[in-house]
Amino acid sequence: MGRFERGLTLWVFLCIVVGIGVGELFPGPTRALGAMEIARVNVPVGLLIWLMIVPMLLRIDFGAVGQVRRHWRGIGVTLFVNWAVKPFSMALLGWLFVRHAFASWLPPDQIDSYIAGLILLAAAPCTAMVFVWSQLTRGDPYFTLSQVALNDLVMVVAFAPLVGLLLGLASITVPWDTLLVSVGLYIVVPVIVAQVWRRVLLSRSSAALDHTLRRLQPLSIAALLATLVLLFAFQGGQILRQPLVILLLAVPITIQVYFNAGLAYWLNRRLGVAHCVAAPSALIGASNFFELAVAAAISIFGLESGAALATVVGVLIEVPVMLTVVHLVNRDRAGYERAVHHRG
Repeated sequence: MGRFERGLTLWVFLCIVVGIGVGELFPGPTRALGAMEIARVNVPVGLLIWLMIVPMLLRIDFGAVGQVRRHWRGIGVTLFVNWAVKPFSMALLGWLFVRHAFASWLPPDQIDSYIAGLILLAAAPCTAMVFVWSQLTRGDPYFTLSQVALNDLVMVVAFAPLVGLLLGLASITVPWDTLLVSVGLYIVVPVIVAQVWRRVLLSRSSAALDHTLRRLQPLSIAALLATLVLLFAFQGGQILRQPLVILLLAVPITIQVYFNAGLAYWLNRRLGVAHCVAAPSALIGASNFFELAVAAAISIFGLESGAALATVVGVLIEVPVMLTVVHLVNRDRAGYERAVHHRG
């Protein structure tokens, strides 16, 4: 894990401070940036999000999907957790905590928006950081690559219907036109662009692809941080009025990470899957594609919405929480392998 990735939580905290300061000190320019929209998509933020997403998708080799058969049990577990458990468990946790347990401490007019942001966060499986988590757990790289590639393909067709279903169940109005535009802008088109670009680079040499990825990584992270500064510039007034909001929203997100990681890990163990597959399966099952969630929340609900803030909280806690999951599965490696060997 690089220096930027290790310090992601610190950078996000700094973005909170800088963003709130920018919003309070320069309200005019901040509002002007917020008004730069085309079809409800904020142009500066949209461009920054593309700079985040495309380099990540450039790493994905969809040819790896052909290896699904080799790891079918681990992939089946991860698909089940990612698409049949995690979004629904997050919707339930949002209902329990945001709508009920924490409702008296939250702005009443933003409660639906917070729940929508949590749903958007959980409905998009992670595609980039899981390569880091897999490496830290000595996971099978072929499993990780094939699982991420398959999740991206599923996301193209399943993200919009799943989000629409869960928002409907939560009695939140679904702007289907905006949701479909978001899927096109932040999933379909970036996937196509990244894969065409990848083919062009590989037609030259694998070294050309590696060189491009190294050059793009700092740009991608810088775009993420710049996006967060803008988000917190728009959210600054609300955060200053309700400083506990971030902490309260972190509670259901943290619970769902540990729940889904534990479920995926336990299911893999019951099925006798090797630890080098079970560990990344648990991490992929628990982590979120927060870049997509942030983009969709901004497009559907706006820069100043509670939904955008809820997805940003996911960015804030991603690294420290996932590192604890890495520690737990690594510590359990010997016991896991003994149990699987005994079952075999």
